[in-house]
Amino acid sequence: MRVGLVCPYSLTIPGGVQGQVMGLARSLRRMGVEARVLAPCDGPPPDESVTPLGNSLPTAANGSIAPLAPDPPAQFRTIQVLRNEHFDVLHLHEPLAPGPTNTAAVFKSAPLLGTFHRAGHSTSYEVLGPLVRWVVNRLDHRCAVSQDAKDLAMQQLGGSYELVFNGVELQSPLGELVETVAPTIFFVGRHEPRKGLEHLIGALDHLPSNLQLWVGGEGPETARLKAKTANDQRVVWLGQISDAEKQARLRSADVFCAPSLYGESFGVVLLEAMAARTPIVASHLGAYAVVARPGQDALLAKPADPVALAAALNQVLFDAAAAKDLVESGWQRAAEFSMDNLAARYVEIYTDLAARRTVRSAQYSR
Repeated sequence: MRVGLVCPYSLTIPGGVQGQVMGLARSLRRMGVEARVLAPCDGPPPDESVTPLGNSLPTAANGSIAPLAPDPPAQFRTIQVLRNEHFDVLHLHEPLAPGPTNTAAVFKSAPLLGTFHRAGHSTSYEVLGPLVRWVVNRLDHRCAVSQDAKDLAMQQLGGSYELVFNGVELQSPLGELVETVAPTIFFVGRHEPRKGLEHLIGALDHLPSNLQLWVGGEGPETARLKAKTANDQRVVWLGQISDAEKQARLRSADVFCAPSLYGESFGVVLLEAMAARTPIVASHLGAYAVVARPGQDALLAKPADPVALAAALNQVLFDAAAAKDLVESGWQRAAEFSMDNLAARYVEIYTDLAARRTVRSAQYSR
């Protein structure tokens, strides 16, 4: 079976959807599916399974800036690839995002599966209501990666959606460990208000001096927050890091911290930390609590509360027994969300779509 996985976001810029698409493609190929990824790339494609569709353009979306490719040249490339590749099924991630996925839905050269990742609110769904509903009605089956994503799609687009959670690669390539000089906290993400980095930095006022904070990523708040911590030797600014470095630092850190305030659909990075056997401190958001059970797989603190965040970090950093319990439970939890399990459910859907049959009831559940 030939399956085209279409991603609207540039694969050379780290992101949750991009990671899911590439991880799913690897699992599918291990299962014997000929999976090819179609997506924008702002540099060499990450591997030979990727067909690049052009460069991305920074586009405001969901309180962030997304590396989309809505320009005509990218759409012409998309149509040309779809004409030439003869896929049995097309799997569109964020099928309504401007760019290749939207174009693939309109062009419809094969049965279409759409997976919805967005949660919270979508102005475009409201403003472009009739148009986006026409596009979404071209899909032959619809999935959502979280209950929040499903609720948003149902409320603003209508129709039914199968809940198929994101996955994590338990056998992902392991880089060398990164040397640490003190108990180490790791943060990675875009430096923007909704990710809560400022509150993590504020929590340092309530933490001991003998620790280290690794800050990965960049964004509109980078310069201001760097200036704010200019005299704090505990903070190490890493800049934009590769996925391989992210995985290595996840394995090397003593705790991973995700202090987000809102706008999270699922929390894939929490699964990655669990799979790396690293304890987690995160904000108590609905999407995070579904993935990491509070007090069991992670310590979840009140959002935008540096004092509460510091208390949870202190407990994980300096209570070895508590950290060990979180790691053991987190590893078992990550195994439940295995990317191979996710791929197996998608193969069932692909098979039915390719045969033009009604999709069977889902067997993939939590």
